[in-house]
Amino acid sequence: MPKASDTLWDLAIAEVEKRENPDDDDDVKPGEVWEKSILFMGNKNGGKTTIILRCLEREESPKPTLALEYTFGRRARRHNTPKDVAHFWELGGGTSLVELIRIPITSYNIRSFAVVLVLDLSKPNELWTTMENLLQVTRNHVNKILTKLEKTNPEVAAEIKQRMWNNLQRDHPDSALVDPFPIPLVIIGSKYDIFHFTSKSEALLLKARALINHLAFGYDKSKSVSVDPSKPLFIPAGLDSMSQIGPPPASDSDLGKMRANTPLELWKKVFEKTFPPKSFSDLQDTKDPAKDSQYAEYEVDVMRAQKNQELEQYKRNASKSWKEMDFDSD
Repeated sequence: MPKASDTLWDLAIAEVEKRENPDDDDDVKPGEVWEKSILFMGNKNGGKTTIILRCLEREESPKPTLALEYTFGRRARRHNTPKDVAHFWELGGGTSLVELIRIPITSYNIRSFAVVLVLDLSKPNELWTTMENLLQVTRNHVNKILTKLEKTNPEVAAEIKQRMWNNLQRDHPDSALVDPFPIPLVIIGSKYDIFHFTSKSEALLLKARALINHLAFGYDKSKSVSVDPSKPLFIPAGLDSMSQIGPPPASDSDLGKMRANTPLELWKKVFEKTFPPKSFSDLQDTKDPAKDSQYAEYEVDVMRAQKNQELEQYKRNASKSWKEMDFDSD
């Protein structure tokens, strides 16, 4: 803990030393503050901001997320103890800005990082493509960090990899089929209430909030399981299996025609036959953030308009000068 006599320079040095030695932060001792980070990503307008606001108990109206946004929350585990800190990152734009995940996920915080993928159930034609692209880019980035850690801090890299297998029992029937996501991952299907034509379910929001609070502040995680397909599913990691899920809803003849190496590939083919996917390019967000009224600033916008006019004039003058030049045809 910093002392009252510490200067800003002392604190900066201590922070750098902490980042360069992440294994020193292995266990949070009593009275110390722990920090967790969570990245929310998923469909555009899928409800990510609403979930974050509910977790932080903020009575605010959600606004569209531009690029990558950050906020934080603080909670005390017990009375008269320092408050723990949770960093909340939100990736906007659906899949169009996925490369920005490199900013919040680093080798310094990889041990305390989690991902929440929010998929909009009301847009099934976007669902699988969105999930696949976001998770693949995230997995690749995390694996690069782990490869680097294997050289610089092999014990930490081994711990992270082993931790993800701990959710799976040794005798789990799908052990040979599973490739665990390298860091904690929660997938939330949002807008479930649309199918029941009711208002937003408070019970579902409370479940989501409890799950996020477990990742962010170490609260006890729910031990409940719900696998009834006629109700909202709630399945903690490692408590499901392909045999319980069963085959995808298609005839034996159709399944026999589909070439798939894994059950997941088979499910994907059946899903996409029912809900033809939008291509990755169709999901790219081409809207210019500078024209978003949410971020309007009169002085800045006037100056920008003036600079745009000057740029257009420059282009016209340059075009004329090129046309007037006499090029040698040889």
